[in-house]
Amino acid sequence: MATANLIELIKILRETTGAGMMDCKKALEENGLDLEKAADYLREKGIAKAAKKAERIAAEGLTNVKTCKSCGKTVVYEVNCETDFVGRGDNFRHLVEEVGDILLDKAPANIEHAKEITNKLFTDATVKIGEKLDLRRFEFVSKKAGQSVGTYIHMGGKISVAVLLDKENHELAESIAMHIAANNPLYITKDAIPSDVREKETAIQIETMKNDPKFAGKPVEMLEKIVAGKVNKVLFESVLSEQAYLLDDTKTVGQILLENGVKVLKLVRFQVGEGIEKRHDDFASEVMSQVK
Repeated sequence: MATANLIELIKILRETTGAGMMDCKKALEENGLDLEKAADYLREKGIAKAAKKAERIAAEGLTNVKTCKSCGKTVVYEVNCETDFVGRGDNFRHLVEEVGDILLDKAPANIEHAKEITNKLFTDATVKIGEKLDLRRFEFVSKKAGQSVGTYIHMGGKISVAVLLDKENHELAESIAMHIAANNPLYITKDAIPSDVREKETAIQIETMKNDPKFAGKPVEMLEKIVAGKVNKVLFESVLSEQAYLLDDTKTVGQILLENGVKVLKLVRFQVGEGIEKRHDDFASEVMSQVK
């Protein structure tokens, strides 16, 4: 059969089963280009059902924190599903726990490796649960002797946090983790704000002032000070040390840390579904690249 006809058959089979391009091509070739037999082949292999789910968008789910006390390692991670209903179910929660155990045991270096070592677990769970499931991200926090890690899980896993302090103070570490969950700081100190972020906010404030008649005719030096003040006000809202402390809003987190003689070395905060966007595939280009 001509390549053009094969491409059309692959497209039809992919639309009806949701299987990947090369899986469809192989199924057709091994079944004499018979669509019905090829579809049955994919279902028998378990490819159709699992792959169909993989085409969907998984934006619900859970974050979680797990700690290995013997190795001093904590992992914060996010596992996604399609619906909140599944996310609250026992099967999904069991999957999330298993994933955390594997991450701590194998300590993968990146998300690709993590997905590779959990692939069978996710494929089996997808067939059982009936939705697309995905290990989206993870990050380790490693504690050395004399340091402390605080963790916090909010709303059963909608937000998970781990924070590392340079000294032993578990109670404070737990409180700081709770604060981070509530206030979502992006940076530990103001010095950690990237220069490009500051430059972008400065440009925004300058443009805003240009369009505000009350600043017309003001001395350049005065305008520069006003801009700097506005930039700091906006950016410092995202700086942990500058935020009002959750448990005592008369003080900043920085003041609390100073009083206790500790520093925050690292923070990780994951919130379910943040930043997930729907993917748009170019089917024609994908076909041509894989059937050549």
